[in-house]
Amino acid sequence: MSEQNYNISPLADRIRPEDFSGFFGQEELVGERSFLRGAIENDNLPSMIFWGPPGTGKTTLAYIIAKKTNAEFVPLSAVSSGVKDLREIFERAESTKRLGKKTILFVDEIHRWNKSQQDALLPYVEKGTIVLIGATTENPSFEINSALLSRTRVFVLKQLDKENIQKILSRALADKNVGFGGNKIKIKKEILVFISDLANGDARSALNILEACIKQGGEVTIDLVKQIVQKTHLMYDKKGEEHYNIISALHKSIRGGDAHAGLYWLTRMLAAGEDPTYVARRLVRFAAEDVGLSDNFALVLANSVFDSCHKLGMPECGVHLAQLVIYLAKTKKSIVAYSAYEKAMADVEKYGNLGVPLHIRNAPTKLMKDLGYGKDYKYTPMEDSADQQYLPDELKNRKYF
Repeated sequence: MSEQNYNISPLADRIRPEDFSGFFGQEELVGERSFLRGAIENDNLPSMIFWGPPGTGKTTLAYIIAKKTNAEFVPLSAVSSGVKDLREIFERAESTKRLGKKTILFVDEIHRWNKSQQDALLPYVEKGTIVLIGATTENPSFEINSALLSRTRVFVLKQLDKENIQKILSRALADKNVGFGGNKIKIKKEILVFISDLANGDARSALNILEACIKQGGEVTIDLVKQIVQKTHLMYDKKGEEHYNIISALHKSIRGGDAHAGLYWLTRMLAAGEDPTYVARRLVRFAAEDVGLSDNFALVLANSVFDSCHKLGMPECGVHLAQLVIYLAKTKKSIVAYSAYEKAMADVEKYGNLGVPLHIRNAPTKLMKDLGYGKDYKYTPMEDSADQQYLPDELKNRKYF
């Protein structure tokens, strides 16, 4: 491979396999007996959504489909295109369909399109004018219109493990046509392992790191990789699904009493730049919802840590959050207050605005007293009020806990 080849296109784009022999890490999805593999090989594809983290092979799989099927393949990026582009594609697709050939429309980052843009696809997917393949890193349940979602099949691509990323890196080093095989570059396995660790399941990131190291010339060392990367990039979109997955993992870990797991998920968020006050707010809620009446001090501590996060910010307040996570994980749990609140809310929603019993109503005026407000009320500090009713008649004797 000549020096000028470095600048044709990024390695991650050049090295995309054209068949399943070089497609690693998604065996469950495209294994020989899988539905999707059969649909591809029989050229009988449904419209579908590929959902998975960055660098898991969504775009690569779409291009393999383009090679494997007898269809017109039209790639489109949702970032730089819109309804006008779609109209032109649909017109061509109608003509292609009349000639007996399908059109596969691949929309990368389809979650970036708004409702009207997604709606524009509906009639053409419905009629079979196009076979839609949408790729997204976001949960389709939230980001794809329900009407469009009902007309597609969702296929989930898993985050790649380190072994599969190492296979992809090795393939790039060995390939003489589009990789670095022609340069006879030798890199120690420990370097590939290190790069795969840094990539966090993202093959594109791993290939970009490898390419940048090789472009520097000379021996590829761990120190060089560190200089290229500078900082480990943790996959954590503050508004995306992984954000909610990790806060859920934190919540469930400390609910289950695993302080070590709780600390791990806490530091994952903080290392990725999460606002510490967001975490503190969630832990204040946890202190009442999950710890509750079994340890009332938990709520006091949670509020103190929340205040510390406001006053100090990161990195100083990290240790306060760690202390709180450990405490909440190790203390006893009770959902009495949480469950009671939910039951009371259910009655409010079911019965609406029930009247306050007359004897416990406020009676600041003579008219109100004449109407019976406050009549026969028993003042607890001075008389026996054990049989006094405080709930509306419809809820008399209701127990919430």
